[in-house]
Parts: sequence; structure tokens; C-alpha cells
Amino acid sequence: MAKLMAVQPQHHPPSSISLLPSSFSDFNGSRLHACVQFKRKVGQPKGALRVTASSNKKILIMGGTRFIGVFLSRLLVKEGHQVTLFTRGKAPITQQLPGESDKDFADFSSKILHLKGDRKDFDFVKSSLAAEGFDVVYDINGREADEVAPILDALPNLEQFIYCSSAGVYLKSDYLPHCETDAVDPKSRHKGKLETESLLASRDVNWTSMRPVYIYGPLNYNPVEEWFFHRLKAGRPIPIPNSGTQITQLGHVKDLATAFIQVLGNEKASKQVFNISGEKYVTFEGLAKACAKAAGFPEPEIIHYNPKEFDFGKKKAFPFRDQHFFASVDKAKSVLGWKPEFDLVEGLADSYNLDFGRGTFRKAADFTTDDMILGKSLVLQS
Repeated sequence: MAKLMAVQPQHHPPSSISLLPSSFSDFNGSRLHACVQFKRKVGQPKGALRVTASSNKKILIMGGTRFIGVFLSRLLVKEGHQVTLFTRGKAPITQQLPGESDKDFADFSSKILHLKGDRKDFDFVKSSLAAEGFDVVYDINGREADEVAPILDALPNLEQFIYCSSAGVYLKSDYLPHCETDAVDPKSRHKGKLETESLLASRDVNWTSMRPVYIYGPLNYNPVEEWFFHRLKAGRPIPIPNSGTQITQLGHVKDLATAFIQVLGNEKASKQVFNISGEKYVTFEGLAKACAKAAGFPEPEIIHYNPKEFDFGKKKAFPFRDQHFFASVDKAKSVLGWKPEFDLVEGLADSYNLDFGRGTFRKAADFTTDDMILGKSLVLQS
């Protein structure tokens, strides 16, 4: 039988790559005697939330040791829920982060629980989850429907299954922004998430699915804002495919975490899909300039190129899909009363100040494809 383990605090010194820093002093919560409320006290920084759920739950998070799960788990523990992280145990379950007080870290570490296992070991998942029993499951790292079915089988009395899907499931369209009722693409690289949503809809379970667009913020393991920050720090031009007027959308991880909290126990969220991202859209060129402004760098030189003229092999020359891609968050705002707190420049500044600006990042700079682009540009100019 699997055993839940309380986690001992782990203090980690700064590192150039491995440490995942952030400030959670912005996530100070206090109990309100109401259903679910979100208020920011006057004078508190962006992200300072008061989060309240109607009752404490026994919650399982599939994943939870990086990015979204790190923020979500702290919010849930702060609210008084019993939270268990299901992971393979390869990464530290807790680590003190820049901006997090010793007291807050010790409190979180003393309350978070860990269930070690491989979610692809379906027999283990069924037996361990059935033995423990959980009221709510947040599936943050699920990619395939067959990874979710054993969870549902193990927990017949589950109150709610909250899934992190992706706006990448939508079929490419000329009619934007994407809405939750838009056609989906069964052949997209996120088809596993789409199939998971179909599985949830077919089962007798109370589910909610969140579809983020591009997520950014401190701890981001995808090279979104980090890609721009590396080039800005090095004083290099920023290569952008084609015209640079392609429109995209980013949502801050803390805003996503609050949305995940706001659907918990919310009848209006039952069997619903919600797009979650920032309220405004931005062009690729505008994003480069926003990153520079947020981090205090001069406005960058931007080089445009035609991707069809290059063979980059397996390397990715730009971190975004080369198309218009953005979604409406009106449903989340009207149904849930959710509203993102961060505008783009503020959110990028939060990410830079709590992560890259401290000298920490997930991937070292690689300018190989940039040099190919810039080399050809120089030849054309000569």
C-alpha cells in the first residue's frame, strides 16, 4: 500500500540554472466566511490574494513541483486544504524560494504531503488513490486520456476533477479570438488533452477544464519570456519571423492559479471549459518591446526573416507558433467573476524580477539559429 509522506523543508542556495525562484509573499491568504472570494488589499503588491473556498478538502495534485503546481499548491495549503502531490519524486517536493519567508516556507513544508509513483503505472495509481481517497483532483500534467481513466476508476466518490488542458486544441481559424465553443483539432499536438476532455465528458464525474494560451511568469520551464530575456541581456538583435505583426496572447501563471482556485467547488464551473489568459493581445514585435520595457533594457533591434529560407533542423528558432493565436476570456470573467490582475508589462516585470533577473533560468542561452538568421541578413545588406 502506498504511504503519504510529510515533506521535510529543503533549503537550496541560489544556482544559475537549477533553482526555481519566485516570491510567494504575494500569496498571503486569509479566511473569509463566504463561498469563493478574491480581493486585493489596498497597498498590497500585484498577486496579493485573499482566497476562500467554502470548505476544506482533501486534494490531490497530479504533479505540482514546478511552475503552475507550485503556485497552486501554496494557495490551497494557505486556504487550509489537505494537499498531496503525486510525483515520481525526481524533483524536490518543496524548496524555499526567493521572497518566501522562513515561516511561510516551514508552514507549507509541514503541511504538504507527497505520494511517490509513476502515473503511467495504472495499477499503482488505482490502488494508491483508492486507499487514500480524495475529494478533488487537480491534474496539472496529464497529457493522455489513458492516464486519467485510472484516477477516475480509483475515486468513484470524487467531488470534482479539475484539468489543465490547452488552447492549443482549437482548430486553426481566420475567425478570432477562439471561444470555448469553437471547433477543435483532433490532429493537434494537444490531441491527448482533447481526448481527455472527451473522456471526462463521457464519465459520471463533475469536471472542469481550463484552456490556457501561452503561460508566462516566474518558474516558467517553457522558453517564452526567457527566450527574449536572454537576447536582451546579451545585447543582441531579436529575430522575429515574417512581419512581426502576428498577434498572440500570454497569461500570467499567478492569474491561472487563481482561476484554478475559483472553480473549486463552484457549481457554475461544473462540466465547463474555460479559456484562461491575459485580457489583451500583443504582436510578436510588441512582445519583444514589452520584455525590454519590463526588464529595464533599451528597446531592441528587431530583425525580420522568412523561416522558409532556413533549415534549422530540430532547433526551434522562435518560441511561438508563427500565426495569429489568441482566445477570449469573457466566459471566465462573466461566469466565474475571474479577472486577471497582471497586465503584460507588469507580469513580465514580475517574472524578470523574481527569476531571470536573479540570474536563474531553465535553459542556457543558445543563439545558433539567431546567428544563421543574422548571417544571412548581413549578406543581403552588403
